[in-house]
Amino acid sequence: MNQQNIKLTIEYKGTNFAGWQSQAGPRTIQDEIIEAIFKTTGQKTRLIAAGRTDAGVHALGQVANFVIEHDLQADRYKEALNFYLPDDIRILASEPVPVTFDARRDALFKRYRYLVGTEKSALYRDYRWEYTRPVDLERLRKAADLIVGEYDFSPFCVVSSRKENNICRIDSATWRRIGPLLVFEIRGNRFLHSMIRSLVGAMLNLSTLEVDKNKLNLTLDRFEDIIKSSTSERVKFTAPAQGLYLVSVGYNKG
Repeated sequence: MNQQNIKLTIEYKGTNFAGWQSQAGPRTIQDEIIEAIFKTTGQKTRLIAAGRTDAGVHALGQVANFVIEHDLQADRYKEALNFYLPDDIRILASEPVPVTFDARRDALFKRYRYLVGTEKSALYRDYRWEYTRPVDLERLRKAADLIVGEYDFSPFCVVSSRKENNICRIDSATWRRIGPLLVFEIRGNRFLHSMIRSLVGAMLNLSTLEVDKNKLNLTLDRFEDIIKSSTSERVKFTAPAQGLYLVSVGYNKG
């Protein structure tokens, strides 16, 4: 049997999972896929993801890889794994990659999307943050412009998850309105734990037209100061998980 490195592109609804990462007890996406690989091949494997999504976060194009010695052709794993996977996880593609390929280390960028519903819905509440207070879209766009570049995003990271180096390069960040939805798109080389949700929460706070009597609203100037100055201050406006989607992961085509 030949050793193969298999790259998977994965879609999942994160609502009923405790996130991507394997852990004792709670249901995770990584465990479900590893179990499907075992049922397909009879082998336990190590599954490496481009990034770990938190509980409740969805994916349209998560990427993972595993190395295995088995005769099943790489493109057949899509059908085989989907046979065993639950309905809230789908393998969109399976393909062979060089044995040196690593879904996490080789990722050049990740693209995320966050959906905000400006009205309540009985059907879509698991897929967006229902934020019904009036919002200034232009202020949101100005805030998004401020985070493009290379900065220390420690203030937007869970304190216990901060690394020695918390600098991230943000290539693009935009807000747009589509009907009742506010859509935030962001692309960067790396993201810290809860960073996108903290950024979204802060931006919604500073763009809200009504002042919350229980929370001090941020200003654009204060937001810019936090982004561009070295501070360990934790920004505590965090958007809920259900509005966040890992859209795609970029790699060298060669």
